[in-house]
Amino acid sequence: MRRTLAAVPHCRALVIAVLGLLAAGSPAAAAERRVPQGWLGVVADGPLSGANGAEWDGMATAGAESVRTAVFWHRLQPYRTAAEVPAGEATRFRDAGGVPTDFTELDATVAAAVQRGLEVLPVVQATPGWAALRPGDFGSPPARLATFKAFLAALVTRYGPRGSLWTERPELPRVPIRAWQIWNEPNITRYWSSQPFASSYVRLLRAADKALEAADPSATVVLAGLPNVSWTALRAIYRAGGGGHFDAVALHPYTGRPSDVLRLVRYARRVMRNHGDARMPVWITELSWPAARGEVPDTGRFVVTNRGQATRLDAVLRRLAAARKRQRIARVFWYTWISTEAGPSAFDWSGLRRLRDGRTVSAPALRTFRRWAYRLEGCAKAPGDARRCAAIASPSR
Repeated sequence: MRRTLAAVPHCRALVIAVLGLLAAGSPAAAAERRVPQGWLGVVADGPLSGANGAEWDGMATAGAESVRTAVFWHRLQPYRTAAEVPAGEATRFRDAGGVPTDFTELDATVAAAVQRGLEVLPVVQATPGWAALRPGDFGSPPARLATFKAFLAALVTRYGPRGSLWTERPELPRVPIRAWQIWNEPNITRYWSSQPFASSYVRLLRAADKALEAADPSATVVLAGLPNVSWTALRAIYRAGGGGHFDAVALHPYTGRPSDVLRLVRYARRVMRNHGDARMPVWITELSWPAARGEVPDTGRFVVTNRGQATRLDAVLRRLAAARKRQRIARVFWYTWISTEAGPSAFDWSGLRRLRDGRTVSAPALRTFRRWAYRLEGCAKAPGDARRCAAIASPSR
């Protein structure tokens, strides 16, 4: 499938235009938007929930314009039939193509995002046991592609252009989901246990492409985010016949140096050119330097201090913004908005906001993110006009 990225109607664009007229003649009015709407975003996971309004407000006020969120298939459809649903849970489930489906958590996330003018990128992953090739294996592909196609169709029916969520919740801004990321990091065994991954993943990708084409012909199919030697994984996807079944390449360029992030984009771009996709956009759907030095066992240059995290974020956004047009970088998502400083994973220290000893604190990198968001989005040349910037970031408030 080949499409162009559709322009999503967005209430924030009108707010920006109106505020621009009202602010004419002020120093802030001289600032110009340097990136498309939604270019800079964050991943919404960990302790964040749709009910945590203060954090969603903070995300929007910081200048995030999009969010990437995991859609865990095994949570939405844990049971194959209605008869298997425990009586005490029945009220949470509704029929979606014959499968009991619990949209409660995802509804809350989507509602929280659209109320603040944030575009949503779902990453669909994690086969439920009843549908898995290897039940009990988190990284198992589905046993039958038809079940995954039906699940995608159910998601579009709920959140797409004619989605039931918008009918049931008319008070929400109508911002349908038009881009869908198909799985997460399939070149890692944890997320896709059938390795080598390319042939089986491409079969899933083709099925997803067909399902989305039928449910929403203008939908954007985003390739799974590829970490590590991402250009090699991308080449394997093309060689397995994946070309023509996605509209954007996604990368997770975790590396020690900000300059190497752009190098990984260039490596992927070279593979894309070799397969006729020179003009296809690249989405960076995860990017981070966890500030976990001294907190977890040393994992090399990738793990930094809080100061190092802020410094690297500053450097990488400068490079990515400068190369945006030349390298066709269409989205950038920082991993993650909020995390809990606990556990064995370095990523527990990756959040711009952190849960620490029972309280929530802001990492130094949050200030860096906000400064770049304001600059790139034409809010102000420096984050001095906080009220105006907050109004743009949160148009429903």
